[in-house]
Amino acid sequence: MADAPPPGEAIEVARGVLWLRFALPFQLNHVNAYAVRDGDGWVVVDTGLRTPDAVAAWEAALAGALEGRAVTRLICTHMHPDHIGLAGWLCERTGAPLLMSRLEYVTARMLMAEEAGDAPEDGEHYYRAAGWSDAQIDKWRAEYGGFGKGVAPLPRSYLRLSDEDVIQIDGDDWTVVVGSGHSPEHICLWRRSDDIFIAGDQILPRISSNVSVWPTEPQADPLGDWMDSLTKLRALLPEGAFVLPSHGEPFYGAHARLDALKRGHEVALKRLDRTLRQRSRVIDAFPAVFGRTVGDGVLGMATGEAQAHLNYLERRGRAMRTRDENGVDWWSAVEQDEETT
Repeated sequence: MADAPPPGEAIEVARGVLWLRFALPFQLNHVNAYAVRDGDGWVVVDTGLRTPDAVAAWEAALAGALEGRAVTRLICTHMHPDHIGLAGWLCERTGAPLLMSRLEYVTARMLMAEEAGDAPEDGEHYYRAAGWSDAQIDKWRAEYGGFGKGVAPLPRSYLRLSDEDVIQIDGDDWTVVVGSGHSPEHICLWRRSDDIFIAGDQILPRISSNVSVWPTEPQADPLGDWMDSLTKLRALLPEGAFVLPSHGEPFYGAHARLDALKRGHEVALKRLDRTLRQRSRVIDAFPAVFGRTVGDGVLGMATGEAQAHLNYLERRGRAMRTRDENGVDWWSAVEQDEETT
């Protein structure tokens, strides 16, 4: 695959499909977006984070690579800020309607309504149960409500996309494929005629998408949802599909990558089984889940993902927790009969 396009420019990676890239101010320093030719205009998929640099890059792309043509629709794969950050701005700028799944849109609107400094008590209980210190909880409280900082106000209405919907773009049928685990109802788009698959964060070429439990639903099983989604995609997509991901470069080899993603979690779960032979907190599970120590800079995401692996084991009768007098959960393995192991 050719080098990634510079901000504000685009590369045609498939018939009528342009690849754009926008900078992110994080360790993961970029996000991809795509523009699919739609008659005299374009359907845009994802937008990047709301930053001055991203706005400038979009202005350059609209005038240059997109040839000043209309944006007929904006599709956002899911509600994370690097994907919807400029959705409201782009819809207002171009007049395009916003298309999303219901859970992604509603969840985004809910998170946008959270006010800075209004950290819920339930969140404190959740992170204390995971083993966070008072200083770490205080830092979380001080930074709470940051979702809206990277997201322009969303349109007050949207058009719903659901699994197996078929939408037409420039005379081609694109099938909506929904996955979950990384986010609640993540949209992918599949042009079956030539097996172009706009994957969002459901299939990434080199890294695994974060799969986390959050304080709003502490008993959730997103890893179970994620593993089911990997199985679904493995059965649905042909090996020859050309995958257009949100991070990294477009690639072939969907089956091998899906297998590797699933295997990575299975290995982490086996390591976690061994860790839980001794009573452990969520934060003690980091080396098993990630194979390394974790710094405070990614403490929230690491906690969420470790919790997801523990909840997965608990749901399947392989782990249990007990809460001590300080509100901290201590996890241990559940002995399995030979017939069930």
